[in-house]
Amino acid sequence: MGGMHIRIEAVDLPGLTCPAPVDGNVPEYTNIHVAVQRRDRPGEVLDPQPGDAPSATWTLECTTSASPTGTDVKGPYVQDRLGRRFVYLSWGTVDESGTFTMFRRAKLMIDAVPADVLSAAARDGLLVGRLGLTDARGGPLCARVEPPHITWTAGRVG
Repeated sequence: MGGMHIRIEAVDLPGLTCPAPVDGNVPEYTNIHVAVQRRDRPGEVLDPQPGDAPSATWTLECTTSASPTGTDVKGPYVQDRLGRRFVYLSWGTVDESGTFTMFRRAKLMIDAVPADVLSAAARDGLLVGRLGLTDARGGPLCARVEPPHITWTAGRVG
């Protein structure tokens, strides 16, 4: 195995504002953006996109290797908690100085990628995850994201 890219293709972003929790100290979050969080560095995010963008795409470099359970994926943006691999999409506000402050995250579960798709992606070099980023209440998608809320396909880099 070897190098692979993960491309996240997101549509249906929720907009630039969303309600804050009732017990929070702000009535709503404003100027919200979404970005990919670096592994073990919640304050470091890749390419924040505004919440009202028509779509957002991120491409992440990673490596793959064979493991007893199938294909193992590692990289600077691939999280690893208790052997479960995933990518965090972090939602945050962006202030006037451009500072991103996270308030919510979605976990794109790589271990929920069908084994045949992940194997083909490792062989051909590209794993693509397509998803909408607005939840059932009209806010930013958060929590664990697995099929059918995300569609994973394999492809070739090019």
